[in-house]
Amino acid sequence: MTRHVLLGIGSNLDPHRHIVACLDALQERFGPLEISRVFESPAVGLENPDHFHNLVVAFESAAPVGDLRAWCKALELAQGRLANSSTSGSHTLDIDLLCVGELTGNIDGVVLPRGDIERYAFVLKPLAELLPKARHPQNGLTYAALWAAFDATEQPLWPIDFRWRERRISWPD
Repeated sequence: MTRHVLLGIGSNLDPHRHIVACLDALQERFGPLEISRVFESPAVGLENPDHFHNLVVAFESAAPVGDLRAWCKALELAQGRLANSSTSGSHTLDIDLLCVGELTGNIDGVVLPRGDIERYAFVLKPLAELLPKARHPQNGLTYAALWAAFDATEQPLWPIDFRWRERRISWPD
């Protein structure tokens, strides 16, 4: 069964290079992508002070959740992600499964939908822009409604200019 897959992607080490490589690999493996704008934000709760670039990508896939997760982790490693990067805050590439269709609960060791959707501006804002009318699989609220109710005063972020494959996919307000 084909499902709509939502990924959160971030990088704060040479982010343009790693995000472009990620998008290239995703499109090669899964086909056409829906891509949010790219947002820059300070690191949240991490030691590294370097700003992150974050976006959300959507695509269709029939792959099992465990296979999707394994593929994303392999791509992170291929882009030079270190095993201890979660604590240091330095990420060449961070890919998180946010949602896989309407699946909820612990599936293949992945909790869906990912709690970061409602916790972090750098996940919710690009998701709300990309799929404003789509609904969160647990609470049924649209991503636009969740963003409208979100207090982002402690989590500043701003869209940046970003190009991929000769096209502008992101631009400042």
